[in-house]
Amino acid sequence: MIRPDSRQRGATSIELAILTPAVIAFFVAIVIAGRVTLARQATDSAAYDAARTASLARTAATAQPSATSAALTSFNSQGITCTSLSVSVNTAGFFIEAGQPATVTVTVTCIALLSDIALPGMPGSATLTSSFVSPLDRYRERG
Repeated sequence: MIRPDSRQRGATSIELAILTPAVIAFFVAIVIAGRVTLARQATDSAAYDAARTASLARTAATAQPSATSAALTSFNSQGITCTSLSVSVNTAGFFIEAGQPATVTVTVTCIALLSDIALPGMPGSATLTSSFVSPLDRYRERG
């Protein structure tokens, strides 16, 4: 029977004590990255919803409030809290003659709270921006 070297006693405990914080930090980093990624996907979804809603509006004047409402609804349904929400709608397409291709571009900027995960190193908020372009109906009257 081989006896372990007495100089090696406790080496496993020391290795474990050194590696445990690194492994925990790795998992915390994965959670933080996942949370930020989900918030970015929610911003893309809100921009899509806002652009689609703006493109369905009958006039340029109603496109902006419709887009803002759609973006806010999208963020709320996905559990993202924005401390500041900015929805910019480019409605130049509404002034192009019917029968011609036209689009509406919406840019959504949200300062999202990420503090619901109380982990060390987690940012309290992140500025998220996304844009989406949606076509206007070619043959619908515009104004």
